[in-house]
Amino acid sequence: MAVRARQWLIAVVGTALTLTMLGLGLWQMRVFEDKENESAAARAAQPPVRLLDFVGTDGTVGDVYGKPATVTGTYLPDQQARVVAEDGTVRVVSALLLADGRVLPVVRGTLPASGSGPLPQPPAGRLDQTGVFLPSEAGSGATDTATELGSVRLPALAQFWPQQVLPGFITLAAAESAAQGLAPATVTLPSGDGAIQNVGYALQWWVFAAFAAFMTVRFVRTLGRHGSLGRLSQQEEE
Repeated sequence: MAVRARQWLIAVVGTALTLTMLGLGLWQMRVFEDKENESAAARAAQPPVRLLDFVGTDGTVGDVYGKPATVTGTYLPDQQARVVAEDGTVRVVSALLLADGRVLPVVRGTLPASGSGPLPQPPAGRLDQTGVFLPSEAGSGATDTATELGSVRLPALAQFWPQQVLPGFITLAAAESAAQGLAPATVTLPSGDGAIQNVGYALQWWVFAAFAAFMTVRFVRTLGRHGSLGRLSQQEEE
């Protein structure tokens, strides 16, 4: 077989192997993401727990993020803020005063994107509130004010609210939001406990793919050099 033909054969086989292993790595990553999503959804579907059984007075948090939690308190109508997302969605976050003096931020629901009037007042009196407990959201905080935030950033709320803020917030379910005259807020669940070994498998396949690509190029070049040396030897003999 001619050198050029062997080079093409190695290139085709090596490329096929490389693409196959890249595909296997992507498949493993999809498996990992699916398992994470399933795990997060399963946590959010669990029966509610008592929030203060998992959040200590020193700020320690047990295994409660992403789970429904119930807490008892009284809303502070003067401590509310709009959380305006990039797409214009407006969430209403209100402070719920607990018996120990701390406050829990509660996303009560959403307003139309064009809504710029006074925020709806929270219900009065001592009551139980249940929602998925979530950690602080990311955000630059460059435009945060006491009444308008870019995300539910707990450090920002801690600056504007005088009480100690719990290390998390809850988002009420659709029925409770409707009862308070608000549309439901979308909950972005934290990452679940996806099978971490799938990430390792994906990285392993991608390492194999990189090695296959490297060896393919090396074999093709080596054949080319040997072919050139062979032609030179033949010319010298002639």
